[in-house]
Amino acid sequence: MKCTIVGSRYFGASVLEAFRADGIEIAGVVAPSADDRLAVAGRAAGLPTAIHDNPRRVEGSAIPEDTGLIIAAHTHARVTDEALARSRLGGVGYHPSLLPRHRGIAAVEWTILEGDPIAGGSIYHLSHGWDAGAIAAQDWCFVKQGETARELWERALAPMGLALLLRVAHYAREHGELPASTQDEQFATRAPIIRRRIELTEETPGPLATIVVTAIGADRPGIVNLLSERARAFGANWMGSRMASLGSQFAGMVQFEVAQRHADALTTALRDLESAGLRLVIARSDLPALGQGRRRVSLELTAPDRPGIVQDLSASLSAHDISIEELSTELAHAPAGSHQFGVKAVLAMPATMSIDALRALLESLAAELMADMALGEGDA
Repeated sequence: MKCTIVGSRYFGASVLEAFRADGIEIAGVVAPSADDRLAVAGRAAGLPTAIHDNPRRVEGSAIPEDTGLIIAAHTHARVTDEALARSRLGGVGYHPSLLPRHRGIAAVEWTILEGDPIAGGSIYHLSHGWDAGAIAAQDWCFVKQGETARELWERALAPMGLALLLRVAHYAREHGELPASTQDEQFATRAPIIRRRIELTEETPGPLATIVVTAIGADRPGIVNLLSERARAFGANWMGSRMASLGSQFAGMVQFEVAQRHADALTTALRDLESAGLRLVIARSDLPALGQGRRRVSLELTAPDRPGIVQDLSASLSAHDISIEELSTELAHAPAGSHQFGVKAVLAMPATMSIDALRALLESLAAELMADMALGEGDA
């Protein structure tokens, strides 16, 4: 019996590798793009490799005629009835939950968000319903306290998926049929994609100045508030600071960024604090204008928290010649003890790049982050 693997990315390539290592014959692979990891692995193995034109559908023409069983391994495209009909036993897919619980694209994330103490994986028959086909095999595991979706996937659910798919493929080869147990709809829940919010606003600010203030004086409550009030009055950003109480003295250094047209007025307002008993040293430097051929945009992004968001964001932007001029982050509580991570940034991008292109890049990155959390794709 030959299997055709329909999938993508890390998990799809891992399934292909595991099946070949186990001696299961592969009729071909079907991937969403020529540079997808599964497609690359298929070509490297000398296998027929089909690329489906429609990201939402796998047509019958993509399935080799000698296919005995279709294996869906991380595909968000629906395997059509025509495609299933070209396979002697139809098709099965792996879903990282104990179906019918958490049907949908973000099953692992919802396992964490709902605080489930137990997780699992299911091999189900591909059918019209979304993750609603009969169950061919299942397994379960405990969720560790404080574990993230990505950690749960990498530790337990990805290896579980490989083992379950191999088990079902062996059963199909030996018995010429698939196990099937109907899902109990009364226990069905949904796990829809957790939307990320991305807002982009093009900015046309004037030239900026940096003002660095060193303040020393008798320590007392309210000194920081005096500095921040004057910065706020002139639209200045508090970029960084270091402060300490040494003996009975306050010592602090603050960096402000302000429009050059307000820099002199802010400097004067800050010097007025000397009448309040502070000794000040103020240094100003004008920032260079935005380079020719560059434009600024502001970015706001919120997403479920996970390690590496800022690193992945900055690396992706840098690869497209987009620099981060300002960056602030925050962490907020979300349901079931999870957290939402927020990013606010000012970006400098090539003038030749459209806002729509930047938005597409960020939406793609958001999807990558979601996949990393739920499906554990690592670096090659």
